[in-house]
Amino acid sequence: MELQYRLLAELESDFDELIAAADQLASTYAEAPTPAWALGDVAIDAAWLRRALTDFWYQDGQDGRETRSYIGLIVASPELMTAVETVNAAKARFAATLKHIREAAPRLVPEIKAVLPFRHPALHDHLRGQGLARLHLKQCWRQLPIADAPVSRVRLAWYTSGRSIKRLSVADAEARLARMDTAGAHIRIQLRKLGDIPSDEPLAQIQNQAPVMRANLFFREALADGRQRRAMNLPLPLFIPDPTLRLPDHNAPPLQPPASRTRAKRSDQRLEDEPFLPSLRVYRYRNPALQLAEARERQAREQASRGPETSTPGEEAGR
Repeated sequence: MELQYRLLAELESDFDELIAAADQLASTYAEAPTPAWALGDVAIDAAWLRRALTDFWYQDGQDGRETRSYIGLIVASPELMTAVETVNAAKARFAATLKHIREAAPRLVPEIKAVLPFRHPALHDHLRGQGLARLHLKQCWRQLPIADAPVSRVRLAWYTSGRSIKRLSVADAEARLARMDTAGAHIRIQLRKLGDIPSDEPLAQIQNQAPVMRANLFFREALADGRQRRAMNLPLPLFIPDPTLRLPDHNAPPLQPPASRTRAKRSDQRLEDEPFLPSLRVYRYRNPALQLAEARERQAREQASRGPETSTPGEEAGR
């Protein structure tokens, strides 16, 4: 119990520091505004920035996997960049403590979402007045995007084809289905389908990701490693360090992502078109033997990179 109290106190302190750092960043911008642009030609001022920095809440009915975006470009003076880096450091500390809590005391997480807003009355009043729900932890720790160097132009576009792919074994899939309502006919059908394929066949679990704004940055001068451009996601305004305070050339993408996929499917797509286990979003590979061969090759390379196992003198003596 002492560990839980200590961890909760540590996270509360991290949250206080995060709020203070965000407020300082907004105040720094208010004292010396720099050139900026936001999607939809919304005027970026200290109030807009403070709202973007402290939007930590779930809206009623919001999918827990989704986060709200504040898409914009802000040219940053050295003083402003220092404030930005302080915010990101506070976010990193909050994330590290939260990870520790999830590992050591996961039952604290629901309490955290309910308790932390009360530490800041203004934020709690905002929470109630806007009809918002509990704290959205990911929106607390997601980092502010920072360009590596001054940028000459930025090209923005919605990316709607993102997805994560997790490799599953047949045994993993069977165990997950077994935790569902096995009395349901659809679950029994999927369990029978699993029984009809080889036990060593790899499977893929797909999670489609929410649309994100993707930015292609073109640097004014090549970086030290020779790169002249970089692609990155922009869930929050991009801060661009530039002593000359020049806003880079940029396009104005649509306010909303396209309703359907805009990229053509790859001709070398490895997964089947239809889900094999719909309840788990699990697909079969078109060529499972190839996947197994590649997995064995990766394992062999990893073992080779580790080198031969060595024995300690005590082990040698005991042989």
